[in-house]
Amino acid sequence: MKYIDLFAGAGGLSEGFIRAGFQPVANIEMNPDAANTLKTRLVYWHLRNKGELTPYYSYLRDKIARDELYALVPEDVLSTVLNYTMNEKNLKEIFKLIDDKLQKQGGDKHIHLIIGGPPCQAYSIVGRAKQRRLDELAQKNGGQSDDDERKYLYVLYCHFLRHYKPDMFVFENVPGLLSMDNGRHWDAIKKMLLGAGYNIEFKELNARDFGVPQERKRIIIIGWRKGTQYHYPEFQQVKANWTISDVLAGLPSIQAGEESKSYLCGRKKKYVTEYLWTTGDVLTWHVARQHNARDREIYKLAIKEWLNEGKHRRLSYRDVPEHLRTHKNQTDFQDRFKVVAPDIPYCHTMLAHISRDGHYFIHPDINQARSLTVREAARIQTFPDSYFFEGSRTSAFTQIGNAVPPLMAQRIAELLMRQLKKE
Repeated sequence: MKYIDLFAGAGGLSEGFIRAGFQPVANIEMNPDAANTLKTRLVYWHLRNKGELTPYYSYLRDKIARDELYALVPEDVLSTVLNYTMNEKNLKEIFKLIDDKLQKQGGDKHIHLIIGGPPCQAYSIVGRAKQRRLDELAQKNGGQSDDDERKYLYVLYCHFLRHYKPDMFVFENVPGLLSMDNGRHWDAIKKMLLGAGYNIEFKELNARDFGVPQERKRIIIIGWRKGTQYHYPEFQQVKANWTISDVLAGLPSIQAGEESKSYLCGRKKKYVTEYLWTTGDVLTWHVARQHNARDREIYKLAIKEWLNEGKHRRLSYRDVPEHLRTHKNQTDFQDRFKVVAPDIPYCHTMLAHISRDGHYFIHPDINQARSLTVREAARIQTFPDSYFFEGSRTSAFTQIGNAVPPLMAQRIAELLMRQLKKE
């Protein structure tokens, strides 16, 4: 069962579909770090399927270079990742690369699925607020601001549907997609998807219902070729039997600016062993940011507010002592400091903004008084500990915040696989 992943990011969707038994033909991603993350993960899967993960773990321990690791797998594994910024001008080139790859593979050249979602910032509430500010500024200067081109990337998605005619597709995005520009873009998207030859259905789904320890609402559009008997799956809600403390269990306590490369012995909870960790894993990216004394004091206040007699109260910025405040605005963004609550099953939505600062994702241990590490953020997104993110820490945080949780993707993929197998 072959698929193409568009706007693939760090591979959250792709990871879930690989676990469900699908085979990637192409993962198209414009960011070089995310593209390398995809390559490294495909190398992991190739070596794992051969039972030869030792070189992969050597790479994670910095004993071999990335080029040495990549040299251990066939070129067609790495060539699955296409580091392109897609546009109307280069689509023919991308199609040719994929078509040539299918030709070399021989056998069935049919693409069963196309998955992915155009970058969602343009459809988010924050993205729209930014666009409005740009519009207002342009109007003051007597001009017209440029419309965000990301809003129209769905057109490229439809070109892939028309070219490869997959049996089904999965289109993921933020709920704001439906209301952007008073629904004008959603109407245009529906028209193009239907015009490409597909029946479609969409639902707003929450990652928490798929076993992800996070509140994360997304629009999932699923389409199937007209004339087929496929349909939108009925997903069974996963009931939580864990807390965020369980999800972070086994990761050692570290202070701001510190790093640890060793797990705590005997501290992993069932959620971790079931979804996130396997024997032999090497701990990476458990590196804490440096924080100044002022921020750490505020973090402690935020943690105390949440844990105080189980009241679960968020710290409001107006309650921060005046000598610790750095913002004059006492009205907006009152929740700019937010603790990742340890004693409930679901964290608030993991955002790419964590790459800028950690104020919105404070570790719940008052003795650590720091923001989450990359590895902790990855766990909340259900990336397993074996998943390595290439690039800088800032880049890794961005990749994680923008991703589809792999566990959610896997459960969607498994039900689609059942339908496709019946044909």
